[in-house]
Amino acid sequence: MAQPRVQFWLFKSEPNTWSWNDQCARGTMGEHWDGVRNFLANKNMKTMAIGDRGFFYHSVNEKRIMGTVQVIREHYPDHTDPKGRFGMVDIMALETAPHHVTLAEVKEEPKLADMALVTNSRLSVQPVTPAQWKLVCKMAGLDPNRDKPA
Repeated sequence: MAQPRVQFWLFKSEPNTWSWNDQCARGTMGEHWDGVRNFLANKNMKTMAIGDRGFFYHSVNEKRIMGTVQVIREHYPDHTDPKGRFGMVDIMALETAPHHVTLAEVKEEPKLADMALVTNSRLSVQPVTPAQWKLVCKMAGLDPNRDKPA
């Protein structure tokens, strides 16, 4: 039987709204990723499957990858959207990055020039290619294959 294909993502959050520490505190229960009001970001979440992994990124002043997360519930209606146009997924923290990779470090790496974080930095939920996933995990000191919380 073929293994399901895992996709990779980057979830951006303002740390004063929802931080990496907040995410970690939820443990294996995880937390819903609500409040997304961008159609492309919502479309990205619609394609996510349980087991997909992502980087948790602090935006605004920090601009750095804090760790990895895993999708634990697929797309469903976002309770914070009064018009019912957008949805959300649930994610749980997997691993804290020993080195928080900054946006500047990503931009300095030529192999990451096509990464959505560089080319479409305002998008709140972004795809990450398998090659980008492996390279950023290496830069951060993360296990690219981890699928259980640390």
